[in-house]
Amino acid sequence: MIACLRLFSALCLAALLAACASSPSSSLGELPRTPDASIEQLLEQAAKSKDPEKAALLRLSAADLAYRQGNAGQSAQILQQVPTEQLKPGQQVFASTLAAELAMVRNQPKAALTALSHPSLQRLGELPVEQQVRTGTVHARALEADGQTLAAARERIFIAPMLEGEAASKNHEAIWTLIASLPTDQLQPTTDDDLGGWIRLALAVKTAGTLEQQQAAIDNWREHNPKHPAAIQLPLPLTKLKELASQPLSKIALLLPQDGPLASVGRALREGFMAAHYQAQQAGQKPPAIEFYDSSRLNSLDEFYRKAQADGVQLVVGPLEKPLVKQLSARPQLPITTLALNYSEGEQGPAQLFQFGLAAEDEAREVSRRARADGLHRAAIMVPKGEWGDRVYKAFSQDWQANGGSIVATERVDQPVQLAQQIADMFQLRQSEGRAKSLQSTVGSQVAAQPSRRQDIEFIFLAATPQQAQQIKPTLNFQYAGDVPVYATSHVFSASGDQNQYNDMNGIRFCETPWLLDANDPLRKQVTAQWPQAGGSLGRLYAMGVDAYRLAPRLGQLKALPDSRIQGQSGSLGMTQNQRVERQLPWAEFINGQVQRLPDTSR
Repeated sequence: MIACLRLFSALCLAALLAACASSPSSSLGELPRTPDASIEQLLEQAAKSKDPEKAALLRLSAADLAYRQGNAGQSAQILQQVPTEQLKPGQQVFASTLAAELAMVRNQPKAALTALSHPSLQRLGELPVEQQVRTGTVHARALEADGQTLAAARERIFIAPMLEGEAASKNHEAIWTLIASLPTDQLQPTTDDDLGGWIRLALAVKTAGTLEQQQAAIDNWREHNPKHPAAIQLPLPLTKLKELASQPLSKIALLLPQDGPLASVGRALREGFMAAHYQAQQAGQKPPAIEFYDSSRLNSLDEFYRKAQADGVQLVVGPLEKPLVKQLSARPQLPITTLALNYSEGEQGPAQLFQFGLAAEDEAREVSRRARADGLHRAAIMVPKGEWGDRVYKAFSQDWQANGGSIVATERVDQPVQLAQQIADMFQLRQSEGRAKSLQSTVGSQVAAQPSRRQDIEFIFLAATPQQAQQIKPTLNFQYAGDVPVYATSHVFSASGDQNQYNDMNGIRFCETPWLLDANDPLRKQVTAQWPQAGGSLGRLYAMGVDAYRLAPRLGQLKALPDSRIQGQSGSLGMTQNQRVERQLPWAEFINGQVQRLPDTSR
């Protein structure tokens, strides 16, 4: 009876191994595959096995099963028990691939790439196609997460011929997403292989201006590359571009307040919008008709959309009021595509909603980007007390720290009378004075000592009004910190032309709209001749109105082509994944009472 049980156990173990291993390969070793046993059974058999290779194979299979079942923690624990160095090369590839997949679950792409640098990966091409695809897929994901976009695309192009069905389609779209996300200056088609073809397609689309020109560029590329995978199956975003080009925009609703507290803001936006419309007419284009609606008299959004549909409107620009934008954002869908001129608090709205505004958060992130480009690493922050200051602080600090910067001091500005004390605290001047007094008491005589400030602050991020900035910069000079660079949002600039005011802010660098930095722009000249206020701080709203008009026909284009941008009057405009238009801005500096534009940096 006992002999029979032993025979039965041996047969069970043989069956388990046969179920979780592929056919033997002389030097590469057997690979685990989906077993007909539970994790516990596999581990139990591994513990009982007297063959180290079979025990390792069982544990490797158990670790893989735990990963497939969504238990990454258990999978990692089991994988640690597998003596990788004792495995054969094929099994080492399998273990390294699983280690990389687990690293990606933890959002650690560098650890994944380290796992995939194991010497055994040199023999990946000798393994079954399924293993090559699995390894190549996680490699592509890790490269993308590590910012190596082109290398990730190259990896996906390599595995593409091994895929079929839905997996092939998803990989095909992923290749285009990666290539299309590269800035134009990184699209260098140096080869005639599939990668070179993808790059040429992206270049053709990105360097064309209008939807019609893009469509012609796509057709021309397909004609010259008929056997390329993207010519055989055009990526979905480019298919959508084709649909957009066949549906020209003929009527826009402009939904802005004409009465109430936001009437002046609405007026500036409307005048900027219409200025761009008339400029398009003068250039010989056929711009869409504009229908005006008053959001300050709106009783119901549903009623508005019904009327707009009856009027033949294809796109709504507006509303401006934040509560209305919030309502739109909460809806599952909208009857007409809408470009709201403000931002909701939520992350994602309905597919038909796009959002655009002069967000201070964009400018805070712009300061972070510029300071990094200038080689700075350690920041101090000065923002106003209150909700606005909190938002700006959060946007800057998140972007700054996510990109490796550190924050060494923070002050929230409230009463100007406290400025001297706040800046002294920020630079630890009182500690310096205290050390001098301590030394004086020790030696028993007068000590000539100038207060010294801390040296670890490389620059100050400042979000403040012109009046606050006029007080802050001289106070920094007085508190022995006049040589510390100050990077500010556009809020420090009143665009008043007051040289005395600018003298008080000498040396402050700030980001600003192209509209206010380029007085020679032809459209700005026309607008300011009719509405002089457009040359002052209200000019930012005129610029936003101009850009709202130019964005209107290109929303689908920005959505379909990641990382493509429109050079607007309120900044360089791109679109985030949640369909918010975000701005990048040029820079200027107050120098001897003048505003001088600074050279752009590579982004």
